Amino acid sequence: MRFKILSEIKDIETIASGRGVYIRRYLERTYGRGRWRKMKGIAIVELADGTICEAEIHWYEAHGIGRKDFKIKKVIR
Repeated sequence: MRFKILSEIKDIETIASGRGVYIRRYLERTYGRGRWRKMKGIAIVELADGTICEAEIHWYEAHGIGRKDFKIKKVIR
């Protein structure tokens, strides 16, 4: 699902890091080696159909590489 993040991400938490990141091998092949962490947070997003809502999003990030592969896990409002 395509979406655009409209607000700053808040309530950021680390779900997994290092070897605990299930798709670490894919991330290292695609984006490069780094200390990968799976993160989650809440942001206001605009969905592909134009609906604006608050959602819980998950992504992966590594120092020097940045945030990659955003996904909406739950629409809150």
